[in-house]
Amino acid sequence: MGNRNSSGRTSRATAVFTSCCKCRTYSIDGHDNGRGHDGATAVQPTTSGEMNELQPVAPGSGEPVDSNQPPTVNPHENLPNSESPEMSRIRLPRPPRRPVDEAGKAALKVGLVDILIAENGKDHHTFDYEMMERPVDANLVVRRGQPFNLVLKFNRNFDPATDAVSLIFTVADAKMPSPSNGTTIAIPVLNDNSSSLPAGGWWARLVASSELSIKVQVCTLATSVVGVWKLDVDTKFIPTSTSLSYSLPSRIYLIFNPWCREDLVYMEDEEWKKEYVMADSGLIWRGSHNRMRPCAWNFAQFEKDILECCVYLLSNVGKLTIAGRADPIRVVRAISAAVNSSDDDGVLMGNWSNDYAGGTEPTKWQGSMLILQKYWATKSPVKFGQCWVFSGVTTSVCRALGIPARSITNFSSAHDTHGGLTIDTFIGDDGKVVEELNSDSIWNFHVWNEVWMQRPDLEPGNYGGWQAIDATPQEESDGVYRCGPTSVAAVKRGEVKKAFDTAFHFAEVNADKVYWKFKGNGQPLKLIDKRTDEIGLFISTKAVGKFQREDVTDQYKHKDNSAEEREVVLKALRQCGHLYSRYYLNEALEDVRFDFQLRDDIVIGSPFSAVVTVANRNRSKDYTVEVTLRVDSVLYTGKLKSVIKKEVFQRTIKAGTAQNITLPVSYDEYAPELSDQCAFNIACLANVKETEFEFFSQDDFRVRKPDIAIKAPKEVPLGEQFDVTVSIINPLPKELNGAKFVIEGAGLGVPHKVSVPNKVAPGKEARVVVKMTAAKAGQKTVSAKFYSKELNDVDGYLNMDVIDPTA
Repeated sequence: MGNRNSSGRTSRATAVFTSCCKCRTYSIDGHDNGRGHDGATAVQPTTSGEMNELQPVAPGSGEPVDSNQPPTVNPHENLPNSESPEMSRIRLPRPPRRPVDEAGKAALKVGLVDILIAENGKDHHTFDYEMMERPVDANLVVRRGQPFNLVLKFNRNFDPATDAVSLIFTVADAKMPSPSNGTTIAIPVLNDNSSSLPAGGWWARLVASSELSIKVQVCTLATSVVGVWKLDVDTKFIPTSTSLSYSLPSRIYLIFNPWCREDLVYMEDEEWKKEYVMADSGLIWRGSHNRMRPCAWNFAQFEKDILECCVYLLSNVGKLTIAGRADPIRVVRAISAAVNSSDDDGVLMGNWSNDYAGGTEPTKWQGSMLILQKYWATKSPVKFGQCWVFSGVTTSVCRALGIPARSITNFSSAHDTHGGLTIDTFIGDDGKVVEELNSDSIWNFHVWNEVWMQRPDLEPGNYGGWQAIDATPQEESDGVYRCGPTSVAAVKRGEVKKAFDTAFHFAEVNADKVYWKFKGNGQPLKLIDKRTDEIGLFISTKAVGKFQREDVTDQYKHKDNSAEEREVVLKALRQCGHLYSRYYLNEALEDVRFDFQLRDDIVIGSPFSAVVTVANRNRSKDYTVEVTLRVDSVLYTGKLKSVIKKEVFQRTIKAGTAQNITLPVSYDEYAPELSDQCAFNIACLANVKETEFEFFSQDDFRVRKPDIAIKAPKEVPLGEQFDVTVSIINPLPKELNGAKFVIEGAGLGVPHKVSVPNKVAPGKEARVVVKMTAAKAGQKTVSAKFYSKELNDVDGYLNMDVIDPTA
């Protein structure tokens, strides 16, 4: 950008110099071709860098005018006659004169601002952002509350005695920039004297000076607006009050700073920051509580278009005010709304229908990059997502903006629709759940996010640290599909009235399951069971620095059925206002005990069975029992899809004996009804004829899919290609058709989609080899997905190190 006279900026505050229109001086400006506003000749630089006054030019001739001779063109020829009355009221034009100091100097002209990509990128941990790596049109990414450096290059040497330099920062999308709302910041460049720097505002100081350039250190506030900023450099020559302005053609991205103690997102532990801010790949757990399955996810927060997209989400989708973008609490609440598209044009469209025509099946996503890049290109919701996809994208957005974040998986996750903190299930005489009476549900697993920040809005009480947010559109919060931030500490204490959405998160991890026997409309409900330890199991996230599971259940609640946990639940129930009567089973006649078991660790393609053991503890009396066992395929949300098998058994249990009742299920029986998560609900309804005692239990079960084997070098030099071999053994008793692999990795080049040329027979191997490129240094993750018509959603991952030999 060229320099311009600073009078064009009318909204500047204290650092704006007197405009040329007011002081009657004329500046160098590419827009007026070296002339002032009324045609006066401007001061121009010589080859030595000094500023000399040019001779006036005769209008229309382009030739210099001898200052001692009259002009060749009559300046009065178009004016009224000199003897007319009008002449007494008209001031005749005078040859323009420009105030010039004794050295013939004018205001410094900025030729270039060097944003020092390498230096600032290292200091601010932003060197991995793609926009910082561009060979041309690079943008600077820096973290708020921390100094960064710029080099200003001038047309002459800087003289602190006569030259003044100010930096004007403006939020790029501010419609009416103003210092009062923090969207325009004008700061003078001060001498290198820390005692003169302002304590409570932005500042800039001179740290070095060399021929034709100065190095300036700038520091923003730790509460500054996050987003895109413009920079203008204003210069002023003090003796003559002449001034110029230069606009930086690139933009400066200001993001949150977990390294700054004054920032609400400050995180002290360096290893935590490496994991929760800088790591661009990780694991997200899926499956069920008895078959937990890690899936690799490429967060790709530093890749092309990602940061631009994230800033767009805050302002254009999340509808945050500019001032709101300075507050991480409001920012993450907006992110939880902007990642879904249920009530806006957010990033992802949810789909739990098993019909994914017109979009991508959620299980086929391996990372956030393609989702966010597609959204940035189209500004339309990407099809389709489910909870782990929403969470993966949310982690990417938060980390890109500088907010520490991680994905959290809750197994046996309650969805409480009525706010009663109980999950009520109604069972009919046939042992089938009466769906029309049930609004609550229990998901096999649910994935949300945690973000790290302090919560001054909730204090006192130590509510800072991990905050839960959820972008999966489940329930509205204040009229918008969003959830959180919820203090995890408040959840554990049962303080369900704390903002935001604490009651909903509490129910997800610690609701009681209550089972009612439904005998028909108008008939009284009978409480047949309550479970206080089946919600919120094995709450999981990726461990710091390791591709392993870390259990964080104890951060959300005390041990199930402990005195502390029961006290917290009762405290929460009293606060929520839904004090349902809580009855207990009458165990006086429980001579007969039922133990419902599942056969675990079954690979898809193999048969499995459900077993209930019925024990008669009475030593002298026989009992007759009726046991109904049923197996349903189920979506991971807990909603039943279809019945696979059901049998009713009548047995006489002799005194002092026990019997096993088994329901076997073959692959041919369950394969046609299999859901995309390979999940089942296995239920047992039993009653004792002599005592009318009733027993009910159900559990989730998931057949395990095979693992993809990945072979690649443990270490690869930066920039080199290497081979990656991926393979899988067909576990099904039939051929696999249309098999293909998708292999990708953040910082390892473009994804590869490779078809397997032949059908894969039962028990045989499908194998492909691809070449990947080590584009970025550090620990990287190769992830692979396998698909076929008969078997899909199979994945695997492998960690490797990319070594930079020059580092």
